[in-house]
Order: sequence, then structure tokens, then C-alpha cells
Amino acid sequence: MDFTAFAIEWEAAWNSHSLDRILAHYAPDVVFRSHKAMRLVGTGELHGCDALRDYWGRALKAQPNLSFVVVDVLHGYGMMVITYRNQNDVLAAETLRFGPDGLVIEASACHAK
Repeated sequence: MDFTAFAIEWEAAWNSHSLDRILAHYAPDVVFRSHKAMRLVGTGELHGCDALRDYWGRALKAQPNLSFVVVDVLHGYGMMVITYRNQNDVLAAETLRFGPDGLVIEASACHAK
């Protein structure tokens, strides 16, 4: 898998604000963890693309100027870490684990602030 190409498309998908384009990277039964989800949906662990669509739809609505710039891509075995900065220059990292079909089956987001 070309992790750099994935990160480029991941960034472009987020910057497009298209939930379909963003979610195209994730398996239907993905597990996603983020402390920021607590504020919008009341839980830090989400299961499935429908839950992600709800959370990320709310997040995009609350932040219409949301944008990401990838800082670095770290390669692992069947997984990667994307570090990036958002429109407020806040550093974050997304750890993505992939299934055999190349879709994300598990993701965790960590933020500096």
C-alpha cells in the first residue's frame, strides 16, 4: 500500500468536506476513537460508518472552515500514522490500521490541544 498517496487523498477528502469522499477510506465496521467526539456525540469510541457520518457531519457543520495539512506520514505494518495541522495550527495525529482490502478498520485521533 502506498501510504503517502493515501495521506494525500485523505487530506484532499477532508478539505473537500465531502462525507462520502472521507468515509470511502473506512470499512463499514470501523472503530474510531477520539476524545473530541465526546463533546459532539457523547462517546469517545464510535462503531461503524453511520456513527462516523453523524459525528463528522456535526464536526464539519460546527467548523465550516475546517482544513488539514499533512505534516508527516509514518509507515507501519498494516498501519500508518498521519500527523497534520488544522486551520488553527493545532497539531494532531491519526493512527490508521488497515484491513486486507485497504480500508481503515481502526482509527484513533490524538490532538495537541
